Amino acid sequence: MSDLGLFGPGSVTWRVHAEPILMLAGLRALFLQSLHPRALAGVLRNSGYKRDPWGRLMRTINYVATVIYGTTEQARAAGARVRAIHARLGVDEPDLLLWVHVTEVESFVDTARRAGLKLTDAEVDTYLSEQRRAAELVGLDPSTVPGTQAQLRDYYRRVRPELAMTKDAAETLAFLWVPPLPWYLTLSPVRVAYTGAAATAFGLMPAWARRMYGAPGLSTTDITAGITVRTLRTALGALPHSVFEGPLYRAAMERSASMRTASAPSTVAMNQR
Repeated sequence: MSDLGLFGPGSVTWRVHAEPILMLAGLRALFLQSLHPRALAGVLRNSGYKRDPWGRLMRTINYVATVIYGTTEQARAAGARVRAIHARLGVDEPDLLLWVHVTEVESFVDTARRAGLKLTDAEVDTYLSEQRRAAELVGLDPSTVPGTQAQLRDYYRRVRPELAMTKDAAETLAFLWVPPLPWYLTLSPVRVAYTGAAATAFGLMPAWARRMYGAPGLSTTDITAGITVRTLRTALGALPHSVFEGPLYRAAMERSASMRTASAPSTVAMNQR
């Protein structure tokens, strides 16, 4: 009961990942990741995401939830499984793993912040530093992983010459923008809602990434995407938070509450002395 995992209730990571709006961040990260030809080639060669996009999405969501909210043992076991898969498929190159990690965590914290989560620059740096623990799970040397916003900006500057808008990237963008839905949802409002979410996620990307896809990198797009994501966060916030709580999150909250309860008597006793 005392194991709060890699992060815990005092971490910036728990604050960021409690935000339901991060569903958009995952899509933003996929758009960004597709601009790396070698990384995308590895995905297309070894992944069946086009055959089972929603199944792969759920496995990714479960992995992230395990790393963020699982116990230390659960997080390490999940990381070991991912490393084994990468090794078997021959996609465990550190530079590619680093690209995936950076685009994910940068998308998470940038989306949360632009949606209205109040984070200082120091707290964003803390989040990036905390996420080095997640990077280590997949086999990265934490010292090579950006742990501050300045380091993250330097990383993007270094890697941008390797990025390109390729045929594969264009096809992946189109697939992610209009993925197959179950037949009974094809003409439902779900399709319209998803397309709007995809457009917002695309607009949340850095201007340089949008330009690589052939879209204008206008500041008005940043403003529009920012307003939209704030509105969506407000709408999601009107719903009961339990709607978004998975079993790993609930278990983490229960462990945290148990620890607070267990420590309360000793705190009272000290105050009475």
